[in-house]
Amino acid sequence: MTLTVRTVRLDLDGATRLLDLVPADRPVSWLRRGDGLVGWGVAAQVRTTGHTRFADAAKWWSETTARAVVDDEVGEPGTGLVSFGTFAFADEPGDSTLVVPQVVVGRRGDVAWVTTVGEVAVPELAAAEPPAAPVGVSFADGSLNGEQWMSVVADAVERINRGDLEKVVLARDLVATTDEPIDVRWPLHRLSEVYPMCWTFHVDGMFGATPEMLVRRERGLVTSRVLAGTIRRTGDDDRDLALAATLARSSKDLEEHEYAVRSVADALEPHCSSMNVPEAPFVLHLPNVMHLATDVAGVVHDAATVSSLQLAEALHPSAAVGGTPTGTATDLITEIEGMARDRYAGPVGWMDASGDGEWGIALRSAAISGSTVRLFAGCGIVADSDPEAELAEAQAKFVPVRDALTAG
Repeated sequence: MTLTVRTVRLDLDGATRLLDLVPADRPVSWLRRGDGLVGWGVAAQVRTTGHTRFADAAKWWSETTARAVVDDEVGEPGTGLVSFGTFAFADEPGDSTLVVPQVVVGRRGDVAWVTTVGEVAVPELAAAEPPAAPVGVSFADGSLNGEQWMSVVADAVERINRGDLEKVVLARDLVATTDEPIDVRWPLHRLSEVYPMCWTFHVDGMFGATPEMLVRRERGLVTSRVLAGTIRRTGDDDRDLALAATLARSSKDLEEHEYAVRSVADALEPHCSSMNVPEAPFVLHLPNVMHLATDVAGVVHDAATVSSLQLAEALHPSAAVGGTPTGTATDLITEIEGMARDRYAGPVGWMDASGDGEWGIALRSAAISGSTVRLFAGCGIVADSDPEAELAEAQAKFVPVRDALTAG
């Protein structure tokens, strides 16, 4: 199938919120601080599964872009032909997808544009009918309750202290149900308002506000934001500053963070001619939690052959979402975690025809299907992890999506 693509400049008022333009027709989003990409409709889509899910998607995208007829008068990353993707965490279970919307609206600073695919006229952009609030929201434990999950954490700590591995990330789920099907635009609006420093995303039923950029590739430069090590905020500014200092000195959290940074740097190094890996992390302040964070940067030497999606595949799963050593940790997740992650903690983001793009990790996230939303939260477990503290951390990580479903 040959796609006909047209991108034109858009005179978009700075006060216009991109999400306000999005109708309920298969919406997609990738937003941070008001900039990014939104879209709707489906011009083309591929679904992939198993251990070749990334390679099969990359092959489809290469073939699709090679056949496309593109008229792009803007020439920015994210203009022209763009796909949005969400990928399963593991080979099994769960499917992955790349989707090309019929309409994409983008903004980078003062530059805005609209892209149409196929026999679609450039739309008269105006505020869409706003989403309705979820009705009758109730929450219940997912695969494991709190006590069961703490027992799993204790098991992992015992294995780590036995020397089986250094770190494993364990997740749990929470299930929300409503009286009527949920319009995903409702939680997207609230996440983008409350967590502007995160990337608010939705692709094919997977949505959230992730603080973690797995990889960005833009004109030969590659960056990755690594988060590992977390402490819950109290809402008292003085107290939170003291907690941030405690986090920055915590041997447990620094150890967890070091594993994550090392795994990202090792995965990117074969593709980069030079790299910058800071010696010490900084503390990233979010409304509900604080994280140890490190921004790894490099210059890609094989940009002509390695796309942002292929870099995401090389990085996934990092120690921040799997553990160390990776193979041992992911095997342990399969053995004891007690739930199917599906697309939780997998790459999510977008890519243009040049291979530039941004792929986050689907954290602070949920999977939506009709009247059911499955929320996810995970914690890095190391030798001195305390099960009760890890459960409290997981509860804190549910807060963004949980509040987005219930806040008025």
